Amino acid sequence: MPPDIISWLEKKDIATVRILKRYPIIWQLLLLFAIIIIVLYFIFVSPPVSFGADTRFTVEEGLTLSQVSKKLYDRGLIKSQTLFEIIVITLEGEGGVRHGEYLFKKPESAWSIARRITSADFRIIPVSIVIPEGTTVVGMADIFATHLTAFNKDVFIRIAKKDEGYLFPDTYKFFPNDGELKAYRTLRENFDEKIKAVEQNLLQSGKSLKDIIIMASLLEKEARTMETRRTIAGILWKRLELDMPLQVDAVFEYIIDKNTYTLTTEDLQIDSPYNTYKYKGLPVGPIANPGLDSIRAALTPIESPYFYYLSDKEGNIYYSRTFHEHVAKKARYLK
Repeated sequence: MPPDIISWLEKKDIATVRILKRYPIIWQLLLLFAIIIIVLYFIFVSPPVSFGADTRFTVEEGLTLSQVSKKLYDRGLIKSQTLFEIIVITLEGEGGVRHGEYLFKKPESAWSIARRITSADFRIIPVSIVIPEGTTVVGMADIFATHLTAFNKDVFIRIAKKDEGYLFPDTYKFFPNDGELKAYRTLRENFDEKIKAVEQNLLQSGKSLKDIIIMASLLEKEARTMETRRTIAGILWKRLELDMPLQVDAVFEYIIDKNTYTLTTEDLQIDSPYNTYKYKGLPVGPIANPGLDSIRAALTPIESPYFYYLSDKEGNIYYSRTFHEHVAKKARYLK
């Protein structure tokens, strides 16, 4: 041990110095051990030279620990796959890696990377995405594509189309690199959670969830307020009971992207299972993804003497008891 250090320790009356003086091999071994630790750190744990600032690294869902360590090594972010895996197993076990996109503002050691990946410490600010009530799967794809960097609209539509009507419109938080499957699962799981609020009403209605969601999707497009939706629900359910065609114009926005004011006589004859002019009963599926208010309106219809209704360009609703009265109001209010 260097004399100056021994002198300092002696002044401090530290008993350890007496041991070190008597057994100098202990000091040598400690020094050697410290040197080995430092060398190992710089060889295996410290950030590689290839590790640049503002690096993004994605752990895809389903990747194993060995696959993640190989990917990190191939990217030049760690120096030893084996040591990285040992650190992760020490922290969380073999299943400890968390999928998602990680941002490294500056180079980090293998230990730091392992800690972050096992605790989902992404360091990426999520984006807020609003899905309005009444949005279709195609509309959702457009919205997500404007916010998520790696989002593929066609893939999302292919995955989600079968669940049209069952993807809940809401405000969501997603990471910029989240993909189609994450978006689909999040919206579908939210629907399953939200629908619990009306389970009792659904049982009391005697109707299937499918019929309720289809009706709610029509109401979402046909009216704006809870009262008008419930009144229109009463009219539409009554028409179904009397085996009358629903004749809902909103379906044409889904079929051919036309609204009430641009429809032609030929449009009304389009051969589509969604065409409620040509085919009686409900459409074969929802025409949009309704919010909870429209679902509640479908479950709690208001009885009325009306069989017909129409909406003007300002959204005002006009009801009629007879077809003759309905035609007269169309001529008056839909100019």
